[in-house]
Amino acid sequence: MRQIGVGIIGTGWCGGIRAQTCAAHPLVKSLHLAEIRPERRAEVAAATRAATATGDYRELLGRAEIDALYISATPETTHYPMARDCLAAGKHVFLEKPIALDLAEADELIATARERKLKFTIGYSQRFNPKFAFVRKSIRDGTIGRPVSALVSRHITRNLGKKISGRIKLSPAAMEATHDLDFVLWCLEPARPVRVYSQINYGVMRETSGASIPDTQWITVTMDNGISFVIGAGWTLPPGYPNFSTTWIEFVGTDGAVMVDDSHRDVVLNTMGKGMVLPMSTMPGEAVEHTYAGPMAAETIHFLEAVALDRPVLVTPEHARMVMELYIAADRSAETNLPVAMPLAEARRGSAAQKTAKGRAVA
Repeated sequence: MRQIGVGIIGTGWCGGIRAQTCAAHPLVKSLHLAEIRPERRAEVAAATRAATATGDYRELLGRAEIDALYISATPETTHYPMARDCLAAGKHVFLEKPIALDLAEADELIATARERKLKFTIGYSQRFNPKFAFVRKSIRDGTIGRPVSALVSRHITRNLGKKISGRIKLSPAAMEATHDLDFVLWCLEPARPVRVYSQINYGVMRETSGASIPDTQWITVTMDNGISFVIGAGWTLPPGYPNFSTTWIEFVGTDGAVMVDDSHRDVVLNTMGKGMVLPMSTMPGEAVEHTYAGPMAAETIHFLEAVALDRPVLVTPEHARMVMELYIAADRSAETNLPVAMPLAEARRGSAAQKTAKGRAVA
């Protein structure tokens, strides 16, 4: 069994989960951390017995013992430059979503990974949710016949919504619906989106923050095979349950339908001191003594195995780029109140430029 050296860049909520998961896995030979907050760096380093811990991620790039890097840093503006540097240093990269902030950056990262033959994947953790996997299986094996339409509705609490929208001005489509855009496109591949129409709704976020941040966003997508689907995402649920999220999924086909209630109401804890709470209700999941409830640990291990055992990654960067193009189109539709055709103009230009450059290289 080949063991590998692993680095974690950013050890906040998600990065801390990834660090803990890697520290406990036999495929990890050594663990290295990069975290700009000294207190958090010391806390995670002690908990994981990390081999090294630094405040500057660039110190990890020259370490020959590190094979793979997980980038879990925020704000999202750091994703492209960090991934660029890590790939240029010859490291396999796991990058939290989004892949980048514009399509040209995404194209550059994909090209670098391909040229250097490196594993490169994006963190769409809900693919590792067994309920989501069951929906895809029901579609791919023909259980519900030919898919006709789909609906996904996802909402999180306003406390978490304010935290996410406060660190970068990206829409609910880019920061929340992105999980479901990825999921539905994954279920329906190889079909591709050809038209997008989106509407946004304002309420609590604008009233309390003064910024033009919508409460919810609804997206209608038409695929090139005629299937259409709708995705809604919001981040202003009442703060009754810390980091609570609720998701409803339905796929309708010619021979049946599959529906999933992922609202986390299956485990209820009621005490005299704290009243009713819904434990294990966070999207990435949480440790429960000897086990882990949620998709993020499995996703972290998947990338470890992809690198150490030379297996393909489940989320290709090309797919993540398509998701990004789709939510960019959704935001443009919401701004103009008009449908937007895909691929976007800049995506077509980029594709033509890549083909021209490839032709020159061959010549």
